[in-house]
Amino acid sequence: MPASAGPLHGIRVLDLTSVVMGPLATQILGDLGADVITVESRDGDINRVMGRGPLRGLSGVSLNLLRNKRNIALDIAHPDGRAALLRVAAGCDVFVTNLRPGSVARLRLRYPDVAAVRPDVVYCQAHGFPSDSPQADAPAFDDIIQAASGVPDVMRLANGRSDIVPTLLADKVSGLVLAYAIMAALVHRARTGEGQQVEVPMADAMRAFLLVEHGSEAIPRPTRGPAGYQRILTPLRGALQTADGWIAVMPHREAHWAALLHAAGDDELIGDPRLSNRSLAREPGFGYATLGRVLAAKTTAEWLALCADHGIPAAAAPRLDELIDALPEDEHPDAGRYKVIPPPTRFSATPASVRRPAPLAGQHTREVLAEAGLTDEEIARLAEAGVLTGDPAGPGTRAPAG
Repeated sequence: MPASAGPLHGIRVLDLTSVVMGPLATQILGDLGADVITVESRDGDINRVMGRGPLRGLSGVSLNLLRNKRNIALDIAHPDGRAALLRVAAGCDVFVTNLRPGSVARLRLRYPDVAAVRPDVVYCQAHGFPSDSPQADAPAFDDIIQAASGVPDVMRLANGRSDIVPTLLADKVSGLVLAYAIMAALVHRARTGEGQQVEVPMADAMRAFLLVEHGSEAIPRPTRGPAGYQRILTPLRGALQTADGWIAVMPHREAHWAALLHAAGDDELIGDPRLSNRSLAREPGFGYATLGRVLAAKTTAEWLALCADHGIPAAAAPRLDELIDALPEDEHPDAGRYKVIPPPTRFSATPASVRRPAPLAGQHTREVLAEAGLTDEEIARLAEAGVLTGDPAGPGTRAPAG
């Protein structure tokens, strides 16, 4: 993959985030060219042990989530560690954390503390619940935020069970919101020279995400209908089985239905008023049941060809293994070959790129502290005091990550 300056080249980010939400946001910033400096404790980030990996401390998750970042391992609860961190922060455009508000206060790393050393800093806090709510300091993981934002009720309306969606939905949605909030604040700073504090509560991010369509008829006032968008909620919606695989097809015109029905030999249903885009939205059961029966008549390849000929939206539904097999590979200097999840954005002049492999915990501690102006003697004193909690002497040992 080609190296690129990226649209955020020249922006430095100090990253005090962990698990998935914050690291995903800073991965995006790093892919777009920012110099991201992550801070970890002695134990390292949880994402380093989320599943097995080729190297102790680098799981399959962290190999991509921690890319394009430098890493320092620092005890920021120690007064000397906090002082060193603020010296690094003085050279950073962005300070981002998903520590809970109470922890940030105890560490004396609130917005005024960081702005004192970098007045134009974009200071971004992401946590589970709004800072002015009774749950401001409550712990929040993906399951908790999915529940708080209404995901289980959407699942109940769809299939009768109050399920949690089997992906880190809240973490990833909130990570995307966190990334665009930081970039918006950087645009404001570029125009005015003014930094600011930004807050991204996960519960608010997920509520806004979920209610785009599921606010539905309950949004208008003074009249009020039921919440939930009916076409999305039918349990029949999904990838449907063909003669040899799975496919998603979205016929949204009468001509689309006619082509599908004719190809399957169901001409008697052509023109049925229940098979239209409007009817599918209001009474989706008959439409999806018909579509499932129709698609079983031919192979996936045959349906994809027919849909392409008639302009019908369609895509095969591959297995996860097939998606991963199709990814490009790269060589990590310590962990060996791995699959790279490419940046999803494409810029004509400043393309996103993967420039740095995921670092080991503390791999760049001395380098970053020296850039912040600390002398060799000061760094040595921090190491002797146990403030540098990582600072490995060399590459890690190849071993399972978890």
